[in-house]
Amino acid sequence: MKKKHVIVGMSGGVDSSVAAYLLKQQGYTVTGLFMKNWEDDDTDTYCSSRQDFLDAVSVADILDIPIETVNFSDAYKDRVFSNFLAEYKAGRTPNPDVLCNAEIKFKAFLDHAYQLGADYIATGHYAQLRTFNGAFQLLKGEDGTKDQSYFLYRLNQKQLARTLFPIGHLYKREVRKIASDLKLPNYAKKDSTGICFIGERPFREFLNRYLPHEPGEIQTPEGDVVGRHLGLMYYTIGQRQGLGIGGKRGGTEDPWFVCEKKPAENVLVVVQGHDHPSLLQPSLTATDLTWISGERPHCDWVYAAKTRYRQKDAPCTIAGFSSACCRIDFAQTQWAVTPGQSVVVYESKVCLGGGIIVE
Repeated sequence: MKKKHVIVGMSGGVDSSVAAYLLKQQGYTVTGLFMKNWEDDDTDTYCSSRQDFLDAVSVADILDIPIETVNFSDAYKDRVFSNFLAEYKAGRTPNPDVLCNAEIKFKAFLDHAYQLGADYIATGHYAQLRTFNGAFQLLKGEDGTKDQSYFLYRLNQKQLARTLFPIGHLYKREVRKIASDLKLPNYAKKDSTGICFIGERPFREFLNRYLPHEPGEIQTPEGDVVGRHLGLMYYTIGQRQGLGIGGKRGGTEDPWFVCEKKPAENVLVVVQGHDHPSLLQPSLTATDLTWISGERPHCDWVYAAKTRYRQKDAPCTIAGFSSACCRIDFAQTQWAVTPGQSVVVYESKVCLGGGIIVE
């Protein structure tokens, strides 16, 4: 039988490198693909794409697999970055990694791989797949500290049918051990952080290049002015640092936290105390819903949900659907639920899907 051809998205990091190695060990014909998706200010100061490319090529040479490059910069700007800016302009806090996975890594990349004759694509995500009742299920990665299913909840059956996650059953320490044993040059390389494909940058400076900042008042929920903000786009719900508010107010020295943004009035609302009632929500409304199976979950069944990547699973029920929205009720109030972020619903280890938080 002809070997199945897999094209692995190789970022230059240790995870995708080990993914390529494991696939070759399993008998696949493996090709590496390095994606370049950002060109603005692509310098050594902020972006490590040149070094990432060199690392990917070095690994491909050691593994004895071919590697190609592709530039998706235009697609990234049109499909991901434009949404990123629009959300910030509207006063919300988007998660570009979610959209980047859905539109670039598992759409533009998948289409490109198909044109090259690949049977599958593969990435170094910490997630797993299985089939159940004839459908694909997306499972959490075995390493709970690295699980990335949260960022993949927008994937559909067609995408999952042609995707492999070779390291999803491994712990990060095991991945690094494999890379070290193979003497890969990136075995100890630091995990990438920052905005998907853009990297780490001074965030305020970066946003200010694309959106004008509009300073305004910082108020309490009662309307008392306690400071000035630099622009609503620089703040997120639950933020404590960088508010520039000090002093004892209301008989307490508890720290201040952002609890609301009012774009129409250009007002940032803050409260004192981590557990202030304004920071705690018993429910949320989400839109732009995506369900991996293609079918809505049952209402009133007990599920679990995350409203941010690092959050622990929170027991919840889906109270109901209306047009393109759904309401999710939590067993316990959730802290700093943030419009623009994603809520992702799980049934045990199975990622069901989710949507964008609107309130």
